[in-house]
Amino acid sequence: MSALSYYFNEEHEAFRQTIKQFLKTEAEPHIDQWEQEGKIPREFWKKFGEMGYFGLAYPEEYGGSNLDFFYTVVMIEEVSKVFSGGLAITAAVQTCMSTPYILHHGSEYLKEEFMRPAIAGDKIGCIGITEPGAGSDVQNIQTRATKEGDFYILNGSKTFITNGIYGHFVILVCKTNLNAGAAGVSLLVLDLNSEGITKNKLKKLGWHASDTAELHFDNVKVPVKNLLGEEGKGFYYLMGGLQLERLAGSIMGYAACEGMLQYGMEYMQQREAFGRPINKFQVLRHRVAQMAAEIEATKFYVLQTCRMHNEKKYAVKESSISKLLASELADKTAYQVLQFFGGYGYMEEYKIARAFRDSRIGTIGGGTSEIMREIIAKMVIDDANYNRATSSTTSNEEQQKPSTVEEIFTTLPGRLKKEKAAGKNITTLFEFENELFYSVIINDGNITIQKEKTLNTYDLILNTDTETYIAVETGKINPQEAFMTGKIKVSDLMKMMEFGGLFKRL
Repeated sequence: MSALSYYFNEEHEAFRQTIKQFLKTEAEPHIDQWEQEGKIPREFWKKFGEMGYFGLAYPEEYGGSNLDFFYTVVMIEEVSKVFSGGLAITAAVQTCMSTPYILHHGSEYLKEEFMRPAIAGDKIGCIGITEPGAGSDVQNIQTRATKEGDFYILNGSKTFITNGIYGHFVILVCKTNLNAGAAGVSLLVLDLNSEGITKNKLKKLGWHASDTAELHFDNVKVPVKNLLGEEGKGFYYLMGGLQLERLAGSIMGYAACEGMLQYGMEYMQQREAFGRPINKFQVLRHRVAQMAAEIEATKFYVLQTCRMHNEKKYAVKESSISKLLASELADKTAYQVLQFFGGYGYMEEYKIARAFRDSRIGTIGGGTSEIMREIIAKMVIDDANYNRATSSTTSNEEQQKPSTVEEIFTTLPGRLKKEKAAGKNITTLFEFENELFYSVIINDGNITIQKEKTLNTYDLILNTDTETYIAVETGKINPQEAFMTGKIKVSDLMKMMEFGGLFKRL
């Protein structure tokens, strides 16, 4: 039995053959033309939707198939092996990076107006996060939406937006409160045909078949009913959605590696040097063996993370590791496989040249490798915990944990990491229900706790209820989930992360 059967069953493999045949017939003969034209016809995506490929994991009542996540994994794998990163990213953005926000946070109106036609292939979506002056630092975006009656008035710019020219709608990240930091971020579904939008198509190193846009908004009117979820909760929605985006990028990464290596091995079998195929030279054979080992190891790690996602686990660390490893490996594989081709690898008529260009974006888009490393570092070094509690039983250790807010605050001095707190000066106010306040003042490694509001201003203000705070501190609720659902509100998320990193867990 193949090890892959742990993740893919017979139905998954039958589906794989179906989509491979579809791509072989409907996509592969036209890819060179699409790459030259810089776009993929909407008619192709309509066919893609009609085949059900956009709605694999979506509810049947909206035209989806309500299948498990591994059908989506198969789809992303196969579109990533046709040597057109532009085609692959368009499909991935539609299924894993834009429409999911409507599924999880959209009203019935938004699901009918945008999600249903997206599943059918009638509308193409995109997500607008990055700005000319803000990328991974989402809470510092400047695009603003001011509420006036039944509309938000939108002003600002977005850049590097995949599907931004030929798409129909964008999940737009904007500020509805410029002074609230992360708590001022909201998500709007914006019709890209709205008046006041200027679109500029960007020229890229790779992904030529996809369109990438810079969007400018000049007093664009967006109906209030196009708000996703609640105002001010957009940052927390993104915290959940970005894990799927990064997981999709991970699948694209290892699948592209498999396609490139297979293409390279086919060439090595045909190409001769000194009277024998070049796949008989030990140095090249060992390089193939090394790549095959790294690809397989990365693939199985990503698939295990996919399994966690399929089981509704919030796999922040695993998704970040997957994105880092798979995107870096795709870059490395493209470089080495191109070398197998010698001078031909530098020629446009050989697909490896395109793959070489397309692979480079993987370590940048969806969170750079540097950001992935920092996320991992926070979890590995700073002991940040994003794991949900999985056991309903209570161990002796859990029974000994504090059960009241007052008891928890008495543990803070003993949990303070003095070496990390040295030189730190942070004033924090905890606001609970019934006018219960705790002031925590850290001054150069020393901590003072008072059961009252003692200062006029604080570096950080945290607002929640006592039940949520106790559950987070004792590990019964994932803190990331508490932020996403609005159970905990903070004035400055980055300051909160800095503050939290100063304490050991209970």
